Amino acid sequence: MRIDASTLSPDAAYLWQAASIVPRPIAWTLTLNEDGSTNLAPFSFFTGACSDPPMCIICVSRNRAGDKKDTWRNIERTGEYVVHAVPERLAAAMNLTSKSVPYGTDELELVGLSRVASERIAPPRVAEAPIAMECRLHRIVEVGGAGTAIIIGEVLLWHVDEAILDGGRVDFTRLDAVGRLSGALYARTRDQLTLPRPK
Repeated sequence: MRIDASTLSPDAAYLWQAASIVPRPIAWTLTLNEDGSTNLAPFSFFTGACSDPPMCIICVSRNRAGDKKDTWRNIERTGEYVVHAVPERLAAAMNLTSKSVPYGTDELELVGLSRVASERIAPPRVAEAPIAMECRLHRIVEVGGAGTAIIIGEVLLWHVDEAILDGGRVDFTRLDAVGRLSGALYARTRDQLTLPRPK
């Protein structure tokens, strides 16, 4: 089967991307709305960018009306955000935060999670998340015909629950993070395969 990208609608292209680029980690991203309420939304077009300094990338599209999504607007305005890992025990809450709600809705309250102050930036972090990365905006690059923001941020500080550590390193079974597949399907980091790197 051959699929010519030039013949696909944006929705069809997204479906092929989502099915081909798997599993995708989830950047559960918290920003501050203009009134100080919290915006919390998951993005699965997410990866690390470099390690000196440590940077990560999230891709945020426009909404169906063609406007910048709240996460994009807030990061553009404040330059600060927190990216969280999502363990399976928080997967239902994460999924709920993917719902479109009016700007200014406090999504931490909406899903019944707790906030804890960050140390270097204004947005708080999700207290229940096992890993949180305080980030400062480095650059936004807009791509695509409909406009998608590639948001590049520097990781300033990690907060890691010691309960998921083994010998000072993350135990992925204990983390039990979920990653996006396609549609309603997710994968877990407790399902693992070991392949030593060749020397």
